[in-house]
Amino acid sequence: MPRLFFGLELPAEIKARLLKVRSPVTGARWQSAEQLHITLLFLGKVSGEGLEAVASSAREIDSESFPLEVAGVGCFGQPERPKNLWAGVQPAAPVAALHQTLGRRLESLGFVAERRAFRPHITLARFKRQPGSVEPLLVEYGDYGFGQFQVTEFVLFESKPGPAGSVYSVVDRFSLRNAG
Repeated sequence: MPRLFFGLELPAEIKARLLKVRSPVTGARWQSAEQLHITLLFLGKVSGEGLEAVASSAREIDSESFPLEVAGVGCFGQPERPKNLWAGVQPAAPVAALHQTLGRRLESLGFVAERRAFRPHITLARFKRQPGSVEPLLVEYGDYGFGQFQVTEFVLFESKPGPAGSVYSVVDRFSLRNAG
């Protein structure tokens, strides 16, 4: 069964700017351009019948497209011992609203939403044991603007484990209504 999640793709020029944040930090596993995205909702393993129900439910979502800016860098965990380095997105409200809409629809199909609070972000690096400090990156890129774009669709991704981290492939795309 495939492992699936909903997310937002990023334009190539924003990915290129995000990749410039990479620097030698002990324990960092940096994400590749192909791995950069915004997760909306993780589903886990989904059967063939479940996949059709998920896609059908997502097609019924009637949300407007919205502008999004990728700006700033932060971390989960302490800067001296980070768990994850991320880039922020703003405004967070339309991303959170899409997350909530998807969550409500998929709960009706039997999917259980994550308990932790949803915080839209783009993972830049993950850390395992003995992480080095990301404090210099937080200082340098804390308020940095990586660019903005119009979110016109959301995507259902499949995630497959690979030697260099997860490999994501698009399963389906779902258009958002033009604003205005």
